[in-house]
Amino acid sequence: MPATEEKPLRIDFHVHLATYDGFLHPWVVDWMRIAHPVGYEEYVARYSDPGAFEALLQEEGVDYACILAELTPVTTGICSNDSVRDFCHGRRSLIPFCDINPYLHTDLAAELRRKVESEGFRGIKLYPSYQHYYLNDSRMYPLYRAAEELGIPVLIHTGSSVFKGTRLKYANPLHLDDVAVDFPSLNLVMAHSGRGFWYDRAFFLSKLHPNVYMELSGLPPAKLMTYFPELARNTGKTIFGSDWPGMPRIRHNMDAIAGLPLPPEGVAAILGGNAAKLLNLG
Repeated sequence: MPATEEKPLRIDFHVHLATYDGFLHPWVVDWMRIAHPVGYEEYVARYSDPGAFEALLQEEGVDYACILAELTPVTTGICSNDSVRDFCHGRRSLIPFCDINPYLHTDLAAELRRKVESEGFRGIKLYPSYQHYYLNDSRMYPLYRAAEELGIPVLIHTGSSVFKGTRLKYANPLHLDDVAVDFPSLNLVMAHSGRGFWYDRAFFLSKLHPNVYMELSGLPPAKLMTYFPELARNTGKTIFGSDWPGMPRIRHNMDAIAGLPLPPEGVAAILGGNAAKLLNLG
């Protein structure tokens, strides 16, 4: 009797909590309402429950989701590390990513080690254009060294943002070149793949460095072959992310990517295989 073919994993590498325990600036809420013109309050209230959110992931065909903390009081708001840790606790499909803001923490490396070794975080999300620092700033290097030694991926916002207070100069993926060279065993994932100005730089950096990956959150699948004409040559370095709840159509976007002129094994890599390797998932 032939063996049953195992279904490829589908992983969403970029998910925010529906509600923030600190606060959200009103311009963020206004932007969220565009994706949820009817029933916004009910939607976010419902999926603030981790059980309901896991059920949503199952409906959307997602096996695992990376849940992101956000300590960005100037631009968006505060979603604390504690709230992400508690939301993910005991939930097999939810993978917590912490945030460490260099203006709010002093010993960045010690803070990251504490988050990973004592609190169970499995990755970190950085927001340089929201928190106003360059990725190759020397004060970030102890954090990179700790992440490299801990073996966790670093997800970094690159490219544009609509939110007030964003400083676009800090979101240039070119600054990751120094980091990739200086920490060759550290997996670096470019959220939004340089959205706006820098699609070409993000693509080139991911091809150049074995430890640098593109991530597709916030990008319409119908535009991906325009942004990245040679995407079929880079499926091994590209990762799916939704940017939920601002981009709520997770299954729709995954299916749209599956419909692009890409090899089947490349689609499987983008939608889950590459992320599984970075997250050490079986």
